[in-house]
Amino acid sequence: MRPSVVLVGLAAALLATSALAGAPTPSDPALTAQALEILKRGVAFNTSAGAGNTVAYAQYLKGVLTAAGYAESDITIEPMFGTALMLARYPGADPKQKPLVISGHMDVVAANPADWTRDPFTPVVENGWIYGRGAVDDKYDVSVVIAELARLRREGWKPRRDVVLALSGDEETTMRTTEVLAKRLSNAELVLNTDGGGGELKAGKPTPYGIQGAEKTYADFTVTFTDPGGHSSRPTPTNAIYRLAKALDRVAAYRFPTLSNEITRAQLAADGAQTPGPIGAALKAFAADPTNAAAIETLSAEPDVNPKLRTTCVATMISGGHATNALPQKASATVNCRIFPGTPSESVRQTLVKVIDDPTAQVKRLDDGSIDSPPSPLRPDVLAAVTKAVHARYPGLAIVPSQDSGASDSMYFRALGIPSYGVSGLFMEQGQSFIHGLNEKAPVAGLDGDLAHWDSLLRDLGR
Repeated sequence: MRPSVVLVGLAAALLATSALAGAPTPSDPALTAQALEILKRGVAFNTSAGAGNTVAYAQYLKGVLTAAGYAESDITIEPMFGTALMLARYPGADPKQKPLVISGHMDVVAANPADWTRDPFTPVVENGWIYGRGAVDDKYDVSVVIAELARLRREGWKPRRDVVLALSGDEETTMRTTEVLAKRLSNAELVLNTDGGGGELKAGKPTPYGIQGAEKTYADFTVTFTDPGGHSSRPTPTNAIYRLAKALDRVAAYRFPTLSNEITRAQLAADGAQTPGPIGAALKAFAADPTNAAAIETLSAEPDVNPKLRTTCVATMISGGHATNALPQKASATVNCRIFPGTPSESVRQTLVKVIDDPTAQVKRLDDGSIDSPPSPLRPDVLAAVTKAVHARYPGLAIVPSQDSGASDSMYFRALGIPSYGVSGLFMEQGQSFIHGLNEKAPVAGLDGDLAHWDSLLRDLGR
């Protein structure tokens, strides 16, 4: 089926499946208990940047897999860049087939114990939730995949192609291990990313499931003005701080051109079907015709929708001056840009230069660990496999391509031309995970469904 046909089918399905009850998921109590234990043990490893525990966490995960029958030689743990990466290969029957890669990350965002209700690195199971840093991002799905791969190995499953688990150690920061993993796995058939996609629940009912097939990349630029300075009693028209202020005003007023791809159009069509009033009408109108001027104006005024339509740039940090009684010799600002897939970051820098329109401004990109990355094609085999896995729990639920405004490990794989899809199996209530925030938590009851989800995907796409 061609992608255009798929998109029409998805949009039509959404209209008929806005509130579905989930079918019971067959459970394996022993497997669920193992996944929970892996998650609890995983949360206890503080794998934030600089903590030095990533290797130990990887060694623990390796132990789970070798206990299930993995050969020591099939698992690699390499310390690098102050963290580590891990590769675990499940051998396939046909070495000529390109491998299926399961991507995830072992690191977590830093957490200050003094700010949390519970210690962020002491897992607590309470009232159906597991609390701790990384309970969702990304140790939930990583734990489920480890448990599932161990189960498949114990049962003697034989995939046609190699299935490779690739865990990075710095996704939340520099992504240097991700870059290494992507280069080593450049022959991959496709990547299934645990750190993206998924579904949400509203009052216990599922919303459309999103396959993350694209994401904005990011870039930080510095805008700098210099001046000879002088005594503050003798103001000059070339004051660096004033020039910087004018430049930032221009950046704030500028709106990047509207862009779309098949993923964003499908996503906005799905959103439109769920949104009442003028916003819903505008979403559907834009999905049908991305040049619709009225729809563009309406949606550009919506903070939640505007980033889906274009590249955005915003000033996030400023510095300048060296003394209270001296004219500034230097003033600079950091401008953070979230770049629409397929847009070269250099073209964004050049746009900033034109918008600032001051030849004395220096606009430079910082080396921030992000690279240009295109969207992935909507592969029918991936759509079919994800639809099957989701519908086993929620029959008829709409499956909708999605684009994230942040970057994940998929960015490096997509940059090498490897299709990559965020396909987490976790469904949870909106606004309850507190990812990257205080008191992060995940539902214990979601483990059964997530295990079944990954079992279905691995069996269908690993053959």
